[in-house]
Amino acid sequence: AYVCGEQEGLILEKPFMMGDTLREGTHLDIESELNLIKHTQMELKANCATDKAQRKTMKELGLKRARRFGWPNTYVFTKAMGEMLLGHLRGDLPVVIIRPSIITSILKEPLPGWMEGVRTIDSVFLGYAKQALKFFLVDPNTIMDVIPGDMVVNSMMVAMLAHSGEQAQTIYHVTSSMSNPASYMTLRESAHRYFVDNPPRGENGEPIRLNKMRFFSTVARLRMYMVIKYKLPLEILHLVNIGLCGVFSGRYNELSGKYRLAMHLIELYAPYTLFKGRFDDMNLEKLRKAMEQNSDGGEYYFDFDPKKIDWDDYFYMVHFPGVLKYLA
Repeated sequence: AYVCGEQEGLILEKPFMMGDTLREGTHLDIESELNLIKHTQMELKANCATDKAQRKTMKELGLKRARRFGWPNTYVFTKAMGEMLLGHLRGDLPVVIIRPSIITSILKEPLPGWMEGVRTIDSVFLGYAKQALKFFLVDPNTIMDVIPGDMVVNSMMVAMLAHSGEQAQTIYHVTSSMSNPASYMTLRESAHRYFVDNPPRGENGEPIRLNKMRFFSTVARLRMYMVIKYKLPLEILHLVNIGLCGVFSGRYNELSGKYRLAMHLIELYAPYTLFKGRFDDMNLEKLRKAMEQNSDGGEYYFDFDPKKIDWDDYFYMVHFPGVLKYLA
């Protein structure tokens, strides 16, 4: 769903057309972008650039091009281009594009709490559980658009059947921000309550009390905090290291690398944790109603209605135990 970039307000279920961008006054030519990639790679090889230098240059190029056209990163930029090509090349074939928001663990079937791979909020939860992450970039009052994985799969199967005989393109936002919104505050309170009732254990088996995670609602505030708490001590260590002829070089380089990684993650997560939009899901609601009218019990076996979810109960009883069981 985040192919919309950093737009605010109501995000409609509408397709991208060839050449569309998110920045006024620009036009996207996918063929030109592919040629730019090939040309840059050829130049790098001609200049005998190392593999590391090539990867760095290509990453920087991708990010530069994405931001030129209004997307915050290459992940959503390439997804948008993929949607454009599907719509342009489909001919008379039916095309259904499912745009889920942040996919979380399975709610019901086949295994409640199961998921594959660590998602954004899961990495935050695991870091909090291990006492490695005590703060995060997020506005606690922002709507956190999440959807259980089984609801995404169910909506895909129902949509495939519903549109198999058509010659149209349809977009579905499989999301929750309009029909059943949950705030990041709900996530924080649920996580804290979970660990009060199920505290992590120390090396000797003693229960560890976790404080509530601290939220920073703007990038500027978090950057200031990072500079005061981490960057300034790093600079002091750097000066001491120079004075002692490099005796702390290894430690300084290690901590500097961690600091750079943390700042990179701040930039990476900001478009999602500070997202101010809400995803329209009228098409999905129509699909749900059509399924209820035309099937006997289909809404039970292929449930994708987030309005039925109690988010606090889901996080506490299903998602958090699942993260610790399958990902920790």
